[in-house]
Amino acid sequence: MESERGRTRRPPGLRERLGAELFARVAGPDGPATRARIHQRPGPRWFGPDDPIRTVHADASMFVGGLRALLLQSLHPSAMAAVAGHSGYRSDPWGRLQRTSTFLAVTTFGTADDAQRAVDRVRAVHERIRGTTASGRPYRAADPHLLGWVHAAEVDSFLRAHRLYGATELAPAEYDAYVASTARTARALGVTQPPMNQRELAACLAAYRPELGAGADALAAARFLLLHPPVPLPARPGYGLLAAAAVSLLPDWARVELRLPVVPVVEAALVRPAGRAVTGLIRWAMAPPPPGTVAPGPGPAASD
Repeated sequence: MESERGRTRRPPGLRERLGAELFARVAGPDGPATRARIHQRPGPRWFGPDDPIRTVHADASMFVGGLRALLLQSLHPSAMAAVAGHSGYRSDPWGRLQRTSTFLAVTTFGTADDAQRAVDRVRAVHERIRGTTASGRPYRAADPHLLGWVHAAEVDSFLRAHRLYGATELAPAEYDAYVASTARTARALGVTQPPMNQRELAACLAAYRPELGAGADALAAARFLLLHPPVPLPARPGYGLLAAAAVSLLPDWARVELRLPVVPVVEAALVRPAGRAVTGLIRWAMAPPPPGTVAPGPGPAASD
């Protein structure tokens, strides 16, 4: 056993190997360098260390919330047309995941300068994305109304997933603070009036309801995400549990639109316990190594 600056280097165990694989999938080949820049670069941040947004966005429940957000967001025809036509979610699904997870990490934990630069890059991309839906309706990704839907669906999904599958449930006032914090990033991206608490979030989602419905692209996206996911065969069972947990968090009307089953008894008895188990496994795998040890490979890092 060798020593490095007083710390013990040991071969990676199951926990480190699984954590490194998960981290590589969600962060990409530049993940270690990006993580170091986000968490170690000095400077002011948009959010303080005790802000609930850090608690929510650092939790393994984000895996469930992210899938739920993609399914819910697909129900806006303009948002789905933009994704189908410009995101490359089929040809490069892991790249899209890595870009999204990096953006969330930078804006949540990174310096204010890095967060603003990340927002500026996304806004520049949005300005170039425009087209026409299958029904002939023009859209543009920089439309504040469309951005408002994407934001509300995402925040609602992360919040609901954390409430059910997070390591520690937050108090109602803390979830209100979470919604208010996400509004900081939403305004920077171009959303004009993002919700500031859970009540406003629910009202915002309800206001979009008349515009929503599952077209052919949304149904195809749901089949891709749920039935033909781009994950290695050994990971399919775990992914299936995450997907089932995500579907169970969708409102009934959304599941009807996406032609997904509504089975409350099965969900309460099987899906939710299984969802807690798989998010617990991810949380265990991606936890930082014990103090005083160094595990080889990229490994996950604790948030600062």
